[in-house]
Amino acid sequence: MKNPIKVAYITGGTKGIGFGIAKALVEAGYRVALSGRNLDDAQEAAAKIGSTDQIIGLRSDVRDYQDEVNAVAEIKNHFGQLDIVIANAGLGKFASVDELSISDWKDMIDTNLTGVFHTLKAGVEDLKKQKGYFISIASLAGINFFAGGSGYNASKFGVVGFTQAAMLDLRDKDVKVSTILPGSVTSNFNNHLPNEADSWKIQPEDVGQLILDLLHMNPNVLPSKIEIRPTKTK
Repeated sequence: MKNPIKVAYITGGTKGIGFGIAKALVEAGYRVALSGRNLDDAQEAAAKIGSTDQIIGLRSDVRDYQDEVNAVAEIKNHFGQLDIVIANAGLGKFASVDELSISDWKDMIDTNLTGVFHTLKAGVEDLKKQKGYFISIASLAGINFFAGGSGYNASKFGVVGFTQAAMLDLRDKDVKVSTILPGSVTSNFNNHLPNEADSWKIQPEDVGQLILDLLHMNPNVLPSKIEIRPTKTK
């Protein structure tokens, strides 16, 4: 007997890690909605992966809670349910703390941290109903600080703490919660253009495979915080 088809929502899914996760889930038979701040970009990314009966692209800015509420409603209207939510949207702006602008600080906190709260808040009742799974994509920068990273570190330390507390809140309400802390990943993060020199890094599809492993794990087991690194350092 085949497992019932499940529906996943991925924020920041137009490129990089989010796109890799979306592709891995669709290839494994899941139905997927991915979102980005620009509708055309989201729909173009979805079309690269599959047809609209498999995946859709939505416009949502995770800084705006109502956008996330609307995205969840669109997903349920299109696919009928929501089982998995993956909070991946994020950005980084790096400067010494005395030079970091107020707007850059606010943008990172609002996107990387408050955005994760908005995404979970918008979908949590459906996850409780479906006995679903919430996964945040944090970073090793969420446990290791570095010069020039004050704003980014603050946001990612926050994501780790928030997600772990949410895990404790929701574990007895039939919702599994995990946070993934990747090290160096080949992605478009911080306007980087992936190239052959990135071959030593974690690939976006590797993160997708890890998420599939989590989703297929024994229901009695909950890896709540997962750190991943490249095997070598170049």
